[in-house]
Formats: sequence, C-alpha cells, structure tokens
Amino acid sequence: MTTTASIRSAPPLSTVRRAGDLLFVSGQLPRGPGGDIVPGDIVVQARRSLANLEAALLKSGASLKDVVKVTVWLTDVAYVDGFNQAYREAFQEPYPARTLVVSGLVAGDVEVEAVALAPSLAPGRP
Repeated sequence: MTTTASIRSAPPLSTVRRAGDLLFVSGQLPRGPGGDIVPGDIVVQARRSLANLEAALLKSGASLKDVVKVTVWLTDVAYVDGFNQAYREAFQEPYPARTLVVSGLVAGDVEVEAVALAPSLAPGRP
C-alpha cells in the first residue's frame, strides 16, 4: 500500500544525467521552492514547470536554448492552449521537437522533461 508520505519522499532519480553530448532532464512538476505544487491555472503551472526545467539545465551549464526534445504530460486535453502560451514564452523558434501526452500525474496538471545538448567540456569547465 502506498501512502502519501512515501509519495512525497525523495524519488530515486537524478534530476539531470549526461550521456555523451546529451543531457537528459527528469520530468519537472510545477513545484515551488518549498516543494508544494504552485496554485493557479495551467499557464501558471506550466510556467513553473518550465522554470524548474530551466533551473535544472542551468546547474549543468546548459539553457533552454540547448533543448532539442521535450516531452509534456497534461492531465486534460483542454490545457493544451494554456500550456502552449507558456511554452512560447520559454522557447523560441526553431522550437524543440515535442511530444505531448494526456494522462494522470503524481501531482499538478503538467510535467515537462527534456533532452538538451550538453555544453562542451572546454578546459576550465566542469
């Protein structure tokens, strides 16, 4: 039996993993700094998920400009237009390749994962 406490514990995953020239970023939920899902409509939640994605990339020396593929999960197909509004604010043309799936989620109404080009390992870079 799964309890709320076990769901809220830290999951066994890496936020970002590098494989060769690629960074794989785990799904980012619309969690605020305290770990709770941010209140608000799908645009607010999408902006937060995308901000969390950007923060994960920045820790690896990359940015949203380096993203080549995005996978998005929404809990309702009615949220697509609102999500697209936030997505256009975060990404510029040429947009990353993208897959969008409607399904249940552990928390919130949106989750975003990405694959990005890793920064070069130039001398002096981690």
